Amino acid sequence: MQNQQTPATAPAGDPGFKLPGGEAGTAPAKTAAASAATPGLEVAGVPAAIAADTSNRDLAIGASAFVMLLVIFFFVRNAYVHHLVVRRVAPSTAGSAGWMMFVGFCFISAAAVLALVNAGKFLTFAITGPLLAVGLIALVATLFVGRR
Repeated sequence: MQNQQTPATAPAGDPGFKLPGGEAGTAPAKTAAASAATPGLEVAGVPAAIAADTSNRDLAIGASAFVMLLVIFFFVRNAYVHHLVVRRVAPSTAGSAGWMMFVGFCFISAAAVLALVNAGKFLTFAITGPLLAVGLIALVATLFVGRR
């Protein structure tokens, strides 16, 4: 006399838990309502949420890289000013040359970072041209101002 309890049976409409493709010939079907609820593309079985646009993430990475470059350029500026002062250039002139070099590097690196973030959007003459022009003019001015 064994006392066994029978498990509760599932309702008639509930097939229970089944793995997709577990049965031969059946594949998970995507209804029109389900496909309309998930915007975006489905690329080679990758869900639309993963294949979504990552422009905000790319901009955040580009901004953090640009800030790190600014810190590096500030230390390079200080080293250049010190180098000019050792060469007997007036400290005010050396400081001006250092800031012009800093500005030139910042504009050129801004153009480079924007081109890397989204080349199709930012690598145009209207955006990259002025950034590069101001950067190169500032670097040339650095060389003339830093003379004795």
